[in-house]
Amino acid sequence: MKMLSRLLAATVLCATAACGGSLPGSVSTGGSAPAGKPGGAIGHVFIIVLENKSFGRAFGEDGASPYLSKVLPSMGLLMREYYGTGHASLDNYITMVSGQPPNVLTQADCPLFVDVLPGIPDPLAGHGVLIGQGCVYPKGTLTIADQLEAAHYSWKGYMQDMGDDVDRDTTATCAHPKMNTADGTESAAVNDQYATRHNPFMYFHSIIDEQESCDRNVVNLRVLEQDLKSAATTPNYSFITPDLCADGHDGSCADGGPGGFDGIDAFLREWVPKITNSPAFQQDGFLLITFDESDDNPDDGNDACCDEPTGPNTTAPGAANINPDLTGLLTYAGGGRIGAVVVSPFVKPGSATDVPYNHYSMLRSVENMFGLEHLGYAGQGGLAPFGEDVYNNGVIPTGTGS
Repeated sequence: MKMLSRLLAATVLCATAACGGSLPGSVSTGGSAPAGKPGGAIGHVFIIVLENKSFGRAFGEDGASPYLSKVLPSMGLLMREYYGTGHASLDNYITMVSGQPPNVLTQADCPLFVDVLPGIPDPLAGHGVLIGQGCVYPKGTLTIADQLEAAHYSWKGYMQDMGDDVDRDTTATCAHPKMNTADGTESAAVNDQYATRHNPFMYFHSIIDEQESCDRNVVNLRVLEQDLKSAATTPNYSFITPDLCADGHDGSCADGGPGGFDGIDAFLREWVPKITNSPAFQQDGFLLITFDESDDNPDDGNDACCDEPTGPNTTAPGAANINPDLTGLLTYAGGGRIGAVVVSPFVKPGSATDVPYNHYSMLRSVENMFGLEHLGYAGQGGLAPFGEDVYNNGVIPTGTGS
């Protein structure tokens, strides 16, 4: 029913809006922040994306995941004004890796796996922003993964449960529906809770059409533990997606396990120490944990920040998370206030910032770390990357300017 209501909201929207160097540091224990003084450049980025929680619910005094709301902020920096860029899920994930803004079908989580059409450049926006409706972007539309490969950096997407049931996911790596078919992973199965819509790399022909590379780089989360054993085997960029229980999306889980904040807490308690204790993280790591979008909390649910653009494919990026209301449908600007936590040698433990950031800002900041051009709306002129309020442990990492 939730997907049906979102698709209905998207349909109404389309009818009423325009569619068209090196850090020495000792290995920490128990997930605590790394020791040592920061210096040099950030060389290993880890991003964990959770699901559908407002800042107040996730990080408030009564936060239901103690590890997320209390332990992680004590290890690093709490970003109190971090925002999603749309509703529902998929449009946020796509923004995080490409800077492409929402369109009506990505707002509806793309129940059908179809191309973005007409998929032509927006001359007003520049930076590769496309005009069109659909799900899978043309081969010339780049992501951070394409940029990293071209610059001879390594990357991987680690997807929990992907391929656990190949009859459902179609393959054990690089799993996505066949073109022009329905997405069979919209809901969880008992033996497999992977969701394609939480794996943004699958929505770009530049990735899925390169089968060998895609199979090598988009893998099950289990592979991460082996990759973390040395800095040499750890990708420069790791995008980590828990399954539908562990990311908090499902409150009642298909396999009977803990969902909601209990699922989040269990996942983070297991995986954050594995990351922060790894040689790569200790050397020059940067871990960011956030959500895709806020929930329906009226205080946080549809807000935007950072002069987020609303075009060219929908005038209301936040509209897919609400019931259709023709009198106010075009006023919902973004994905809501969600918050984020950063743990890194470059970040002072127990600190916080109130500078507004969003998913476009995050992409711009990661591109800066590796000296890459800014994609999509991450290239928006007035958008600020992470600054001294984030890198607050005495040394600003090299290569993180505007």
